[in-house]
Amino acid sequence: MAGELDDAVVVDFPLRGEGWMAVTTPAARIPSHGTDMLGQRFAFDFLKVDERAGTRFHPAGMLRANLVGVRVQECYAWGAPIYAPCDGVVVLAVDGVAERAWIHPVTEAARLIRNAWTFTPGNLPAILGNHVILRTGDVFAAFVHLAPGSVAVRAEQIVRSGELLGRVGHTGNSTSPHLHFQLMDSLDVMTARGIPCAFRRYDVEHQGSWMSIRNGIPAQRERLRSAEVA
Repeated sequence: MAGELDDAVVVDFPLRGEGWMAVTTPAARIPSHGTDMLGQRFAFDFLKVDERAGTRFHPAGMLRANLVGVRVQECYAWGAPIYAPCDGVVVLAVDGVAERAWIHPVTEAARLIRNAWTFTPGNLPAILGNHVILRTGDVFAAFVHLAPGSVAVRAEQIVRSGELLGRVGHTGNSTSPHLHFQLMDSLDVMTARGIPCAFRRYDVEHQGSWMSIRNGIPAQRERLRSAEVA
């Protein structure tokens, strides 16, 4: 596993602020999402959480969240800006996929299973939701599950590192608002192979203090903070 990550492409961290957590990361396992399909071999899922133990992505308690559910727009990550992690050209920008307003663990799990069983290339929007793909050289960076109406770029637009691409949402194959981010070798996600990725700089919380990391790959469930100014 470690050998596959040795020559990772280094980009800037695409989120700002603190409270982020890589709930899915190639630092924990490869393929990170359990499959090489759709260029996901080295993909990340970034969730925003509070100070409570675990992955508490909404202010509600566990009882309410599991029995009643929670509103999408009350989740910590929802609407958070996503920034270009490198200079590049936008090669695909998809908006207009509707967002579910309510999250309940049973219905979200059922949707994931249904999407897995019924997946075809023609229903990619049901999996990716609103998304942006940025090209830099021979590398394609994908930003997935964006909020509807938030995509801030268009195809063929040149962007610089740090420019706004869109906002975190809950569209497509998502169980809560989060950013799915991956690098791959092709625009065609049906045939693309994943490319390992590291982040130029970010901070990790350790025993109440923040440690600066350079050219690192976040471990699973580390509490992260962007080193960039919002």
